[in-house]
Amino acid sequence: MSKNNFFAMISRMKYINRWSLMRNTVTENLSEHSLEVAFIAHLLCLIRNKRFGGNVNAERAAVIAMYHDTTEIITGDLPTPVKYYNKDIREIYGDIEKNAADKLVSQLPDDLKDEYEEIISGGDDDEIKSLVKAADKISALIKCIEERQMGNKDFLQAEQSTLRSIKAMNIKEADVFLEEFVEGYGLTLDELTEQ
Repeated sequence: MSKNNFFAMISRMKYINRWSLMRNTVTENLSEHSLEVAFIAHLLCLIRNKRFGGNVNAERAAVIAMYHDTTEIITGDLPTPVKYYNKDIREIYGDIEKNAADKLVSQLPDDLKDEYEEIISGGDDDEIKSLVKAADKISALIKCIEERQMGNKDFLQAEQSTLRSIKAMNIKEADVFLEEFVEGYGLTLDELTEQ
């Protein structure tokens, strides 16, 4: 029987810390981030379906969100300013991510490889991809808000630029999240439980 190390590799997401160039009050790892993105992506799909007449598979989006950064187990979390510095770096990093995805998928039994290859790549549903991307940005915004709430000024500019980038996406569901859910992240536990 061949060794199938895919899930042993996936379990290492907890060792990949995000925001490596920033002073963090609380360290956020890739597992935590991916679960939060899955929660938010699921909600964005439900908002699209319930409020805007969509027909998006929310559960599929949540699964894709759970795996959206798995290649960083191999590549590490390359800081955004580096990753998007110019077109050449972005293209080269895209190749690196593809190789990392192939390496992960190669550690699965043959009969499961196709399923996970599609999940890790984000699939071919552009609607789901855009909602997962919005959820990813919202998760980053939440991290910035939480750091600011703890007095960490290092995240102020990141919070403002992340908020601008979410609004620039022109995704109605993300706007709904900003309007209806973001305020709660600035509340204390006592304030959250009083309602």
